[in-house]
Amino acid sequence: MTTTLLLARHGQTVWHAENRYAGVSDVALTETGRAQAEALGRWAAAHPVDAIWTSPVSRAVITADPACRALGLTPHREPDLRECDFGVVEGRTLAEFAAEHPKAAEAFRADPVAHPFPGAEDPRAAAERGAAALRRIAAAHDGERVLVVAHNTLLRLVLCDLLSIPLSEYRRVFPRLRNTAVSEIRMARGAAALLSLNVPCT
Repeated sequence: MTTTLLLARHGQTVWHAENRYAGVSDVALTETGRAQAEALGRWAAAHPVDAIWTSPVSRAVITADPACRALGLTPHREPDLRECDFGVVEGRTLAEFAAEHPKAAEAFRADPVAHPFPGAEDPRAAAERGAAALRRIAAAHDGERVLVVAHNTLLRLVLCDLLSIPLSEYRRVFPRLRNTAVSEIRMARGAAALLSLNVPCT
């Protein structure tokens, strides 16, 4: 049996306009972000799923709420789907960091896994916890379709882990996951296949 996981990044937040890193910070959705969440709810109504799992961070929980209401489902929250902690860059832009620490920023751009931001979560550990969470979810919903609402960097790292892509390439191979766009993966015996990426839900 296989499980279909439909991965969606949460809606736009107030930090997106300035491209600020939002990891552990509890950042609110914008009106656009709330509209994106409603669109994801309409998509779920037209493409029903059997279960909905989210990161425990409020921007992901709120994004999933319209889909939960549309399908009459109670969301499951998985702590290991939380976004990465970005350390000293939390709430800041890469350009701001580069202005103060040009060599560290250059090293990050060259290899964001070998040279994460000071004080940040190890990207390898984030990829491991996120991939393990998706495998647990897939095992709990054998043969079903599951919507998973989480975060941009975490999901890109997890996709690399599951698809045997070097983690250091996550920013190049997956430049970004669009807000509430859906990426479909199929899980079987812990192995993953990517069926679609960044498909708009509108």
